[in-house]
Amino acid sequence: MSSSTSVLTDTPPAVVLTGITKRFPGVVANSDVHLTVRTGEVHALCGENGAGKSTLMKILYGMQPPDEGTIEVNGEQVRFKTPADAIRAGIGMVHQHFMLADNLTVQENVVLGAEALYGIGSKARKKIQELAKQTGLNVDPGVLVERLGVADRQRVEILKVLYRGAKVIILDEPTAVLVPQEVDELFATVRDMQQQGFTFLFISHKLDEVRAIADSVTVIRRGTTVGTADPKTVSSRQLAEMMVGSELPSPETRTSTVTETPVLTLSGLSLSTPDGRAILDDINLVVRSGEVVGIAGVEGNGQTELVETIMGMRKASGGTVTLSEKDLTKLGTLARREAGIGYIPEDRHRHGLLLTQPLWFNRILGYQTRKPTASGAWLDRDGAKQDTERIVREFDVRTPGIEVPAAALSGGNQQKLVVGRELSGDPVLLIASHPTRGVDVGAQALIWDEIKNARARGLAVLLISADLDELIGLSDTIKVMLRGRLVADADPSSVTPEDLGSAMTGAGATSPAVVEEGEN
Repeated sequence: MSSSTSVLTDTPPAVVLTGITKRFPGVVANSDVHLTVRTGEVHALCGENGAGKSTLMKILYGMQPPDEGTIEVNGEQVRFKTPADAIRAGIGMVHQHFMLADNLTVQENVVLGAEALYGIGSKARKKIQELAKQTGLNVDPGVLVERLGVADRQRVEILKVLYRGAKVIILDEPTAVLVPQEVDELFATVRDMQQQGFTFLFISHKLDEVRAIADSVTVIRRGTTVGTADPKTVSSRQLAEMMVGSELPSPETRTSTVTETPVLTLSGLSLSTPDGRAILDDINLVVRSGEVVGIAGVEGNGQTELVETIMGMRKASGGTVTLSEKDLTKLGTLARREAGIGYIPEDRHRHGLLLTQPLWFNRILGYQTRKPTASGAWLDRDGAKQDTERIVREFDVRTPGIEVPAAALSGGNQQKLVVGRELSGDPVLLIASHPTRGVDVGAQALIWDEIKNARARGLAVLLISADLDELIGLSDTIKVMLRGRLVADADPSSVTPEDLGSAMTGAGATSPAVVEEGEN
């Protein structure tokens, strides 16, 4: 990935935010934020979780009004009451979590809610094909979205905003679930669109990628603008220091703590759909005490189902799950957790937290039968509250107090609460599914350190992550998953993200650091 070549003009800036301030009860989310985005550039916005990036983008996209400050688009002052106002002004947003209906076609997804523009038939299809050709987003309008990979789904999201006339496009964590080759393709698309006059606001925690694609970088810290940097001259470490006041963390683990003691053993583990289609196909895997085993794979290849089957959330169609010589195969999820499994889910909102409940109540989840959150057959509220206070201190969960609902925390602080809870139950196995997805470098460093420390104490860790640098840095061994099967092993000491990306996409072993299953 090389630095982008932008088409910057003498026309007024595409977007100017001046003195933007936004207050919520007890919190100032944005305080006198200034941001200028030139027409035809890729402007990156960086900052910790809770720094105010999301609030600022919601203001720009018309989802929330500012309490103070002004917005200018193409030299004219505007006031957005709804996203529809922002869309009419030429601003579109591609959210981190795709907003697509799997059971609809590409065309149906793109047209949905914008039927008045070009109808729903041949005229709409022609417009979609024009935009696809114009931007290099080559997707068939008639294919069902459920058949598309992650990168193509993202292209559909971009098509949606272009279809509505966007010239300024907000990309929120666009590379979070892409392999390196797909990141290169996305960046090529962005550069081509720049040449056609499109402007991008690029929000990301991946500072190397920010420096590769952006023309300018604005950093926000604790709700206010810290400064704007030139990605050609600033280093990732300098950007990290601007964001959090510390150096860029590294996931690298130098000392091996792997023992010969098996903790998790999967033997012939299989999972099928009701009609007999294999989702997991004969998975054999051992994770030992003091070992981190990483699972690499493009999303949708069975990683989620593997985790949910180990946790008892899905019933295996074959094979066994053994934890420290105890057969868990027929046990429910709570019994498996009581046997010693800690679980950091990939979607903390669905499976990790009750967002409307206070932090201390969330400490109880999954531990309602054990101390310190239970006493005999009764919940121990005082014990839960005291231990939540400890987690808040030790895991640097930034919160006004433990009585606030989990929804009031930023994503990174929600994640630190989940990690703290799961490591507080003295597990023998930790299943960590995308443990640092969507968190800033400060929270990322803390989570990495906690996993490393627990590993050194003998914890076995099964790590699933789309961040290949994280996988390579933390893992003692890496398994590649493709179409529900473990197809290759990779050596973290020598494998590169590009090697892993090739194996993950089915290109096979292209490096001595990747060995296909059956060749060992």
